[in-house]
Amino acid sequence: MKEKKLIILVLVILIVAGIIVAFNLKQTKENSLEKILEKGNLILGLDDSFPPMGFRNEDNEIVGFDIDVAKEVCKRLNIELKIQPISWDAKEQELNSYNIDCIWNGMSITEEREKIMSLSNAYLKNNMSFVVKNGSNILSLKDLEGKKVGVQAGSSAEELLESSEINNKLKEVVTYNENLTAFMDLEINQIDAVFLDDIVANYYMATNNKNYKVLEEGLEAEEYAIGFRKEDTELRDKVNSILSEMKKDGILGQISTKWFGKDITIIEEK
Repeated sequence: MKEKKLIILVLVILIVAGIIVAFNLKQTKENSLEKILEKGNLILGLDDSFPPMGFRNEDNEIVGFDIDVAKEVCKRLNIELKIQPISWDAKEQELNSYNIDCIWNGMSITEEREKIMSLSNAYLKNNMSFVVKNGSNILSLKDLEGKKVGVQAGSSAEELLESSEINNKLKEVVTYNENLTAFMDLEINQIDAVFLDDIVANYYMATNNKNYKVLEEGLEAEEYAIGFRKEDTELRDKVNSILSEMKKDGILGQISTKWFGKDITIIEEK
């Protein structure tokens, strides 16, 4: 009889605990925007060496296209933007441990990220390209066979390269914490090519006056989005709404023109 009562008690406790957990998850989802407004800031996680999306300038200030857009979003929410550099390879852990509120740094949309994060609407299109030195005998993807290619660890470029046909034909894939180090190794012939986002590659070549070129052949195009915790849909939806407003009133286009020479954003107006 005592054992039966004990079993019933345990079942009741488990049921109550389940209700509490479900309620808390519901509250977290419903109050994600409210919590951001109450604390008065949004913590943006980024790789601070990813120009032109987010990087350090000569004064060691973190600047970039994503930074300018995020500042405007926070201004319209009447909150402060806090910028938190993170290891790109650990971005999901940083987000889920609440060290940051979002990942906003030229992050490509992938099936895996859609499963574990709540992603904003796509705001930029991007091609994935191979960069080599001018004068290199690498002119096509076929010429990469037997060569060493550098890529950023934890990036969608790494995922895409690993799943591509060319990957098995490479001599070696060398991973780096950031693309800038990969370019330094390309400069001294430690690797033969760097595989990365086209937007980043072109910006790096234009601003550093490097004697590089982007191969005409690349891998599939991708789109950039902002990553939020899976349950933070209310916050995500509000940011989506503000980005649409910024597209409509022209501010988003102005920021894009500042960094890219024209409006290349793909956010829809509302």
